[in-house]
Amino acid sequence: QVQLVESGGGLAQPGESLRLSCAASGFTFNRYSMSWARQAPGKGLEWVSGIYSDSSSTYYATSVKGRFTISRDNAKNTVYLQMNSLKAEDTALYYCVRGWNGRGVRGQGTQVTVSS
Repeated sequence: QVQLVESGGGLAQPGESLRLSCAASGFTFNRYSMSWARQAPGKGLEWVSGIYSDSSSTYYATSVKGRFTISRDNAKNTVYLQMNSLKAEDTALYYCVRGWNGRGVRGQGTQVTVSS
C-alpha cells in the first residue's frame, strides 16, 4: 500500500529554516509527480509546491515562492521541501502528497510552527 512518511517539522523562529523530508513506499515513486500541501488551523488545504517525476518542472504557491525549494531523490524514494526565511504564517501541518496538485494520497503530516 502507498505510504508517505513526513519528517523534519518542528518549532522555528521567524527567519529560520527547516527541511522537510518525505519517504515514499508502496508505489513506483519515479513515475509520479509529488507535492507538498499544508493546512493551517481553521483554514483549508493549500497546495504549497509540486515537482514532476523527473524534476523537470516545479510549482510554488505565491506565498512561498523564493523562500521554499522542492526537490526529490528518485534513488531514495524521497521528496524534500527546504523552507527558508520562515514566517509566522507558514505555521501549519505539512503533508506530502502523491500527485501534482496537492490533492492525492497523503501522509500523516508533520507540524511546522514558526514563532518567536
